[in-house]
Amino acid sequence: MTDLLHIDGKPFVLVPMHEYRRLLNGGKAGPDDLPENILDQIASGQHHPVKILRRFRGMTQKQLAEAAGLSRPYLTEIETGKKPGSLAALRALAAALGINPGTLIPESE
Repeated sequence: MTDLLHIDGKPFVLVPMHEYRRLLNGGKAGPDDLPENILDQIASGQHHPVKILRRFRGMTQKQLAEAAGLSRPYLTEIETGKKPGSLAALRALAAALGINPGTLIPESE
């Protein structure tokens, strides 16, 4: 389903986010083959991607921290946005979650 919009006299097509992602990926599923509702939650920016993906994977903070070799308090600070997380930490979290590290960078950053 698409909608046609006119802005400053120019036509624009409005498509759902999941269709836009498929277009960017050459018609394939989204990054890391995550469900559309999870990708939409990440795109909304309401929660940190680490928190969304940890919950999606059914992991506790303790389990994820251990799998990534991080302390649970540090993971909490990343999830709450108090700390951005080092590149090494984000890579370790991505590996533990089975996703691309770029997926963990919030849209607002």
